[in-house]
Amino acid sequence: MQEFLNYIGGERCPARSGAWLETVDPSTGQAWARIPASGAEDVDVAVQAAQRAFDSGAWTGLSSAERAAKLRAWADAVEASAEWLSEVETRDNGRPLRETRFAQIPGAAMQIRYLAGLAENLQGSTVDIRPGAFAYTRWEPVGVTALIIPWNGPLPVFFAKVAASLAAGNAIVVKPAQQATASILEATRLFDELGFPPGLVNVVSGRGSEVGDAIAGHPGIGKISFTGSTATGRSIMQRATVNIKNLLLELGGKSPNIVFADADLDAAVTGVSAGIFTPNAGQACVAGSRVLVDASIYDEFLERLAAHAASIEVGDPMDLSTGMGPIANEAQYETVRSYLRLGREEGARLVTGGHTTEELIKDGSPLRGGFYVDPTLFAVDDNRLRISQEEIFGPVAVALPFNSEEQAIELANDTPFGLAAGLWTKDLRRAHRVTDRLRAGNVWVNTYKAMHWALPFGGHKQSGNGGTANGSTALHEWMDPKAVWMNVG
Repeated sequence: MQEFLNYIGGERCPARSGAWLETVDPSTGQAWARIPASGAEDVDVAVQAAQRAFDSGAWTGLSSAERAAKLRAWADAVEASAEWLSEVETRDNGRPLRETRFAQIPGAAMQIRYLAGLAENLQGSTVDIRPGAFAYTRWEPVGVTALIIPWNGPLPVFFAKVAASLAAGNAIVVKPAQQATASILEATRLFDELGFPPGLVNVVSGRGSEVGDAIAGHPGIGKISFTGSTATGRSIMQRATVNIKNLLLELGGKSPNIVFADADLDAAVTGVSAGIFTPNAGQACVAGSRVLVDASIYDEFLERLAAHAASIEVGDPMDLSTGMGPIANEAQYETVRSYLRLGREEGARLVTGGHTTEELIKDGSPLRGGFYVDPTLFAVDDNRLRISQEEIFGPVAVALPFNSEEQAIELANDTPFGLAAGLWTKDLRRAHRVTDRLRAGNVWVNTYKAMHWALPFGGHKQSGNGGTANGSTALHEWMDPKAVWMNVG
């Protein structure tokens, strides 16, 4: 069994308690590694190390061009490490290797380079107050920031958040999800190879109830960025109020994907399927889990979508031919299974799928202990059902018919969430009308789940606090503004 250690102050170390947690390969259900079961004391040591690194000036004392050069060297190293990092990532959380190796990690390297460019171009402004006064603004790093990483895409989120916070001049404490920690701990080796200041980036593994709570309440942390469920985000907000912490929350969703009768149905079927089923088995905050279809094409579209879903190969995520891997951990697997039962109990019609490991994996296969659910489609006529309203976070789509553009918009907005939405139509005027009225932070037209680091990413309603993780102002999320007034006359 492999062993991964915390990364604190530039050193690798176990939890101070000596306790460990097992990490499980979701494709087999077997433990393959162990990670430190850290606690509040480990968090405190990491915060102190980060504060020393920040105060030393070894990073903050660099010019923006020097920090950018260091980040670009890191991006090159990330890109060169894609093969071995992707294998750890896939083994730890089950996302298919063909995406971790060829899409996620190379994409993360490009995002780091983009953020390095923002660091070089960060600007304040001068303000004309009155004669005899000179006023200007500047942006300054927060100091010590904390990043709480989700289990559904650990490495790309880690790289993006760390790059943004470092580009802004901060020091960092990272808490990975306990279910998917190994790849992040492994990735810290690049900081040693590149000579980053010790303590600038620290990684503390452990349970959310211990490490996460300690981070949320720690007085030495100036800002917390969390990506994960709305329920956990709400808990962090409550803990962080003690010290009035600044928060950047990227939370859950129940996103609509709207198909109008004039859409290119071939493209829509492919896009809707990719939005909820592949490649990560629906385990994405922006998953298009509610498929709203014009009633005039509803039956035809569901038939075509079901056929496409049934053709997706579910299996070993380390196999480059696999279309969809397992659910990332056993707890989430049981959650998805409970929603499969709930859908039937609520009277939804099962169009395709609904099978789990016992039915999908043959006896004797090494995958028999894994956490598999095939692409599942329910047809419903009530948007108030729990499977229509609650985030399932698995390869389960709910399809509802609509009879007018107005009804489609009402259905789309009728959830507590507002992270993403998609629509499929050949009518450009309709595309603009509907986009304007969708209450979502991200809207795609004739595509779905297309992401780029130059575009802001954030949620409305209970999908986040409005902060933007990407885009040209991304560094501002990791900095504090300062206004300066000088009387010179």
